[in-house]
Amino acid sequence: MTPSAARIKTPQQLIAESGADLEGHGLRRTMGLFQLICFGVGAIVGTGIFVGLSDSVAEAGPAVVVSFVLAAITCVFTAFSFAELGGAIPVSGSSYSFAYASLGERAAFLVGWCLLLEYGVSVSAVAVGWSQYLNELLESLTGWQLPAALSAGPGEGGAVNLPAVVVILLAATLLVRGVRESARATAAMAVLKIGILVVFCAVGFSAFQDGHLSPFTGSGLGGVTAGASVAFFSYIGFDAITTAGEEVKNPRRNVPIAILVCIGLVTLLYCAVALSAIGALGADAVANSPAALSVVVDEVTGSSIGGGVVAFGAVVAIASVVLAVMYGQTRILMSMSRDGLVPRVFERVSPKTSTPAANTWIVAAVFAVPAAFAPLDVVVGLTTIGTLAVMAVVNLAVMVLRRRAPELPRSFRVPLFPLSPVLGIGFCLYLIWGTGWTTWLQFAVFLLAGGLLYAVYGRRNSRLVTPSDGAPGPVPPGA
Repeated sequence: MTPSAARIKTPQQLIAESGADLEGHGLRRTMGLFQLICFGVGAIVGTGIFVGLSDSVAEAGPAVVVSFVLAAITCVFTAFSFAELGGAIPVSGSSYSFAYASLGERAAFLVGWCLLLEYGVSVSAVAVGWSQYLNELLESLTGWQLPAALSAGPGEGGAVNLPAVVVILLAATLLVRGVRESARATAAMAVLKIGILVVFCAVGFSAFQDGHLSPFTGSGLGGVTAGASVAFFSYIGFDAITTAGEEVKNPRRNVPIAILVCIGLVTLLYCAVALSAIGALGADAVANSPAALSVVVDEVTGSSIGGGVVAFGAVVAIASVVLAVMYGQTRILMSMSRDGLVPRVFERVSPKTSTPAANTWIVAAVFAVPAAFAPLDVVVGLTTIGTLAVMAVVNLAVMVLRRRAPELPRSFRVPLFPLSPVLGIGFCLYLIWGTGWTTWLQFAVFLLAGGLLYAVYGRRNSRLVTPSDGAPGPVPPGA
């Protein structure tokens, strides 16, 4: 066998095996550009802004707007790289496939390992946030809430977080029914939550007070950096757009456009929401309120009705994140299974619905357990550093493939190359530095576990056969 470093799949192999220029390995092309943009917004806008705003403000104070911009800049440079690779290699594997085509099989497996963490913790944490806002909505509408025993895990004074399990199972049911139905639902939810956030900004700015922005950078540069590392969690999910590469119409055009539009739209929305919330209520009040948006509306309007509307928007927004991120997770697992690096059950596509049904139900069952019982705040930092590492790899992959495959058709090219991907890597490393040494240690242990898993299972079951192994190319799936 060849050394792992040489175990690379060319972009042409990845595209041919997936059928990405045809119908995509049994999948159907049903998403248009608008639906793909809504899918991206659905994957990004959720817990990070509805629930996590208070954490970012606690670190940076009024300068949280700068933190959001700094996190966005990191995403923009990386988004350029995702846009180029997503248009050139339109397959479901996203970052995993990009790493396979540039850095080799072991690196690809570790990227997939990090994506399992990113999407897994994101879905579970988002589902827990959905449960909190559901209770707030019930309180606003009926004056009644679910008992703590059924709406919180053991670490939070309850027994089981039942609503978190329910939203995961509902998302799985919709995903199994078909991509067309899921895309329509995600589009409707994305439009609704953007509308509610725009209304929130109007309410917040109507009570804006300049004094609430002073002192603007009381925590200094360290606070802004820490705030950016926390705020970065709010942007996690835009890479899920590239996981739809085999189910999007004209992916070489639509994937890059959707990525860039989503990042720009979400950044403007986040900065406007943060500025209006702090201007209306003050940084300290926002930092001390997990449901800050509802509190702002209640305080400004003097009524609980507005807060109920925001809670409804949060319920819709967070549900759409669960749906979109679960979709991305199943498609990445499908790509890894196609390559033999995870069990074959994850690549099976239902002939009736053209979706990986078994894959989806397994993912739902696995994600539901931590959502129901486990405290997830302890691994949010690990999720952030894992995502930043993946984004750094994607920036590196762009540079490697420019040199290794200059003839590859690219519908979008990274501007200011190679400066943009270099800056993308630099910003990723800067935010990784802001996560702290305990998170670095956790991540090192996590990577070590992934490396051992690859050696024990992934390498032994890989379907990749290189010419130097005595075969002309890759083994087709199912062979």
